[in-house]
Amino acid sequence: MAFGAEELRVLRRALALALHPGRTSAEDVQDCLRLAESLDEAIHEGVRLRAFLLADLDRYRAALPGTAAGYFALLEEALGAAYRPVPDDLAALRALRGNPRAAALLERCRALAEQDVRARFAQGARRVPAPAVPPARTRLLALSGGAARQSEDGGGKQPPKPAPKPPPAERPDPTAPKRPIPTPGEVFPRRKPPAPPHQLVC
Repeated sequence: MAFGAEELRVLRRALALALHPGRTSAEDVQDCLRLAESLDEAIHEGVRLRAFLLADLDRYRAALPGTAAGYFALLEEALGAAYRPVPDDLAALRALRGNPRAAALLERCRALAEQDVRARFAQGARRVPAPAVPPARTRLLALSGGAARQSEDGGGKQPPKPAPKPPPAERPDPTAPKRPIPTPGEVFPRRKPPAPPHQLVC
């Protein structure tokens, strides 16, 4: 990002006001606001151009090896704009490393990838792991009311409650009137013999 002479004057004035605050004129405030708006526009434009560059890089990489020359130029431009190569870039450059330009880009991308790996390891080593919670306490806290019950019982285990007994079966009342037992004749009534057929007299 390059500043013009007028922009540098406004930037110098803004830095002087930040270091030595005092009475600021309305003209200086307006100049600082215009400079801030210009910087915002330049940042947005840079983000938009970077998105276009990466989209073109993906298209050229997908069309390899026929687009090798364009891909190399786009990759060099992207690396100059702080782009970090992805595994697809490394695989494409390995496939084209017979080309001297591809071999040089592959070494450059490998060095950047190794720097990223070291930075991630260093960042992970600086992190302090959280203290581990014992499994038993984790289970108590996960249960509803586990922490409160543990404080009341002094950390002891509660004996399991016995299962409720089924209600006793109802016994017949000896004072109730008994139902009469049917006789075999009532259960199996005798059938009447079939009547003889009527004869027709001619």
